[in-house]
Amino acid sequence: MKYAILVSVILFAAVTILAVNFPRTNAPAIIEKKEERINPHLKKFIHDYATELEHDFWRSRTPGAAIVIVKDSTVLLMRGFGYKDVYTREGVDENTVFRLASLSKGFAGILSGMMVEKGFLNWEDKVMSHVPKFQLKSKDQTFQTLVSHILSHTTGLPYHTYTNLVEDGVSMSRILPEFADIRLIGEPGEIYAYQNAAYGIMDPILESAVGKPYAKLMEDYLFDPLHMKSASTSFEAITSLDNVALPHKRRSGKFEPDFITKKYYNTIPAGGVNASISDMANYLQLLLGNRPDLISPETLDEVFTPRVNTNNKRRYFHDWPMVDDAFYGYGWRILKRAGQTIAYHGGYVNRYRTEIAVNRDDKIGICVLTNAPTHFANDAVPDFFQKYDYYKDSIGIWEAEYMADLAY
Repeated sequence: MKYAILVSVILFAAVTILAVNFPRTNAPAIIEKKEERINPHLKKFIHDYATELEHDFWRSRTPGAAIVIVKDSTVLLMRGFGYKDVYTREGVDENTVFRLASLSKGFAGILSGMMVEKGFLNWEDKVMSHVPKFQLKSKDQTFQTLVSHILSHTTGLPYHTYTNLVEDGVSMSRILPEFADIRLIGEPGEIYAYQNAAYGIMDPILESAVGKPYAKLMEDYLFDPLHMKSASTSFEAITSLDNVALPHKRRSGKFEPDFITKKYYNTIPAGGVNASISDMANYLQLLLGNRPDLISPETLDEVFTPRVNTNNKRRYFHDWPMVDDAFYGYGWRILKRAGQTIAYHGGYVNRYRTEIAVNRDDKIGICVLTNAPTHFANDAVPDFFQKYDYYKDSIGIWEAEYMADLAY
């Protein structure tokens, strides 16, 4: 604990490079005053990455974006780029709200872990025990399908089953009976096939387990305690805001603002969360293990444990260099690369593109939100970890030597 606090002190001194100061969640109250020195390698890493990032942003012609980088318990970089609306030219800032798209699945995994930790739910609960109307074509498989299979996309349903109904605005209560008509492609837990409609079943599962609507659970257990002041789970909430990034579509080679739609708010666990980058800074603190008062390291381990191999679905991470293997956990892609384990997810809905990734071993994470589907969001996160690879050893050696000097 003493080591972690001192490392945070070192990192805090480095925040002066292109960073926005932000209150740290669960920060240590008092530490012994010692001589503080800036880690020059960390400083150079953030400077070099931020410089390249800004260049890539403008070159990509993305209308607007926001980024945050957290290491240990310190926000190293948080800022907005470009415009919420290219017509009004209002700038994106750290409180501008975006749709998160499939980053919502990671929230579903984390929230489920919290409910398991509190005794409301078990990973191995049968889906039909919480949602009696759930039914697959096979009665045996209906009985065998568990909460863990929903969260890991291993129900046996074919790829993207009834995503079309989700996008058409059909409610989960109406979609549920339709699963019984679909021919299954494998036994529960056997085959990875990405889902949106089936992921939406986590909504009635958690409502049954806890006795509160899914949206209320998100507020009570994540948004409020993490001080995610702009976060929400509805079309009405995001469209009521002034500081919101509008989606943009390309027309005649240029981007123009489009309308926010109601798509995926009928399946909040699959794609219905809205948030700003300052909200995501606090969420990253939780993912990196800095909020054990909300979720234990052991439960985070469960959420991020690889459950099914997805290496045959390389299109999801083709922009990542040196990926040796890939899996899916509970709402998270788990990438094995260059001796590291990266928990990652991307998202796309209503022309918003989003990315999030954490290296829990090194306690470093990044989130990028954009309001148009350009290559900027695809490249920003893989480029971050590739550059971090270059600086990682130097950063670690300097910190170890600094700690040894303090101990001496």
